[in-house]
Amino acid sequence: MTDFDLVIRNARIVDGTGRAETSGDVAIKDGVIASVGEVMGQASHEMDAAGKILTPGFIDIHTHFDPQLCWDGLATPSLEHGVTTVIIGNCSLSLAPVKPGGADKIVSMFGVIEDIKKPTFDEAVPFNWESFGEYLDFIRPNLGINVGALIGHSALRWYVMGPQSQERAATELEIARMCELVEEAMAAGAVGISSSYVDIDENMHPVPSRFAEYEEKAALAKAMAASGRGVWQVVPYFPDPAEQLKNIKELGDISLAAGIPCSLQPVLSSPTSPLATEIIAALEAEKARGARVYGQIMPRCFDMNMRLAETSMLLFAMPRWKAIMDLPRDQRRAEFEDPATRQILVDEMKNAQGFSGTLPFLIVGSVRSPDNEPYQGRTLGEIAQTEGKDLAEVILDLSLKDDLNTEFKLVNVLNADKASVAQLIDHPLLHFGASDAGAHITQFCGTGDTTHMLEHYVRDTGRLPLERAIHRMTGEVASDWGLADRGTIEPGKAADLVLFDLSSIRCGAEEFVDDFPGEASRYIRKSEGYDTVIVNGQIVFDGRGYTEQRPGQVV
Repeated sequence: MTDFDLVIRNARIVDGTGRAETSGDVAIKDGVIASVGEVMGQASHEMDAAGKILTPGFIDIHTHFDPQLCWDGLATPSLEHGVTTVIIGNCSLSLAPVKPGGADKIVSMFGVIEDIKKPTFDEAVPFNWESFGEYLDFIRPNLGINVGALIGHSALRWYVMGPQSQERAATELEIARMCELVEEAMAAGAVGISSSYVDIDENMHPVPSRFAEYEEKAALAKAMAASGRGVWQVVPYFPDPAEQLKNIKELGDISLAAGIPCSLQPVLSSPTSPLATEIIAALEAEKARGARVYGQIMPRCFDMNMRLAETSMLLFAMPRWKAIMDLPRDQRRAEFEDPATRQILVDEMKNAQGFSGTLPFLIVGSVRSPDNEPYQGRTLGEIAQTEGKDLAEVILDLSLKDDLNTEFKLVNVLNADKASVAQLIDHPLLHFGASDAGAHITQFCGTGDTTHMLEHYVRDTGRLPLERAIHRMTGEVASDWGLADRGTIEPGKAADLVLFDLSSIRCGAEEFVDDFPGEASRYIRKSEGYDTVIVNGQIVFDGRGYTEQRPGQVV
């Protein structure tokens, strides 16, 4: 009889606690770490780490894999970047609770806010559940990755209040019903609630969570906390810095009222704005009065891609542009070719603000027409000035030559200053994890932040010690998010492990692939340097590809 299922020998163990690395072995039995150090005894299977680094599995606290997990229980490509646990249901959106036959509103909000379109839902998301627990039961059998699920505040309000959830505050009875549903969801395995101060729906109308008053939020947070755990996650009103700071103050109030941690996404570094510094000061002020409020940060530049063949948040601030982008592709092209419509679009873009104000800085990326090849690598603003055209004319002319597939790339705008980003990554009130993996799939790839962290900030620049970086991606967030059995390499903890060669770690460039249901495309990033990814004691990625194992759990 063997003592263990698996023993990994001769590893450089970085255990996720922040302590200095050690050398030794790790033994696994029944999906749990059984022994660490010099392991004596026999195992059904042994691996020689050969001096490679062994760490806990990485945790991504901000993803939108809710739809994808219905057909892809591996949450690809996150697993191959060492991520063994993802938190879904962020930004006030979850796929449950949902009334029978009443999924249209959830689908439309996902389409606008997270860029997952109706044809994908129609083909691959059955909505054969109503309660939050029933959704979790649906995805459980095929999970290769661990999932922590947040209850979407907007989905919850819509379930209880219907269209009035986007018109008014909730009554006491409606709040009580929402609290009941929260308690049920937490008992079924939810890890918290997500809300939003900023998002809009398909009609450019505020999402349901934005109509909630403080009393409702506090009541829901207390109902969540009654389970003994739970995080309140939000997207702040990022167009207005003053409003973001007000949002943080309210999060502090919620934290104190319910005794729970709160988390907001994202905190970004900008060379032209002191907002990140102001947000940190606000977080420190909340800590001083006893509240637990954290920001979420990402290590990469917040780059974005745009094609007129797909939707883009870069165009949402312009109603006429957005209306046309919501049309089927053939109708969209016809509108772009119509002279009267083109003039309206030209005039509207002249006054573009917010994200749309960055359009002159977009660089022409991949093209299909030879006529467009001379423009590759040039900014739209430069082309417009050189050719004496309005910005909108340049975008439309190039796109129409490529059947709307011209790629426009926004690069090195936010988080471009790596030294400043390194300071954010290391701040104790900012959690690592604002990836948005699984969302905005035609605009950028959120997956790969963990690899970029190791490749750039640890190995290439040494801005973060290895032990600190691993702690930030594992033990720290596991503790703060209530994932008590994850995040560190210790006996009794779940055997979520990553074995890699730091010298060969690399995050691949974005690739635009056609692998989504409903004939949809997405950006992905592949990885290099990961030898083995283990989830609950079973190998799910072996360096060559994904295995057939599906040991993931709802955590």
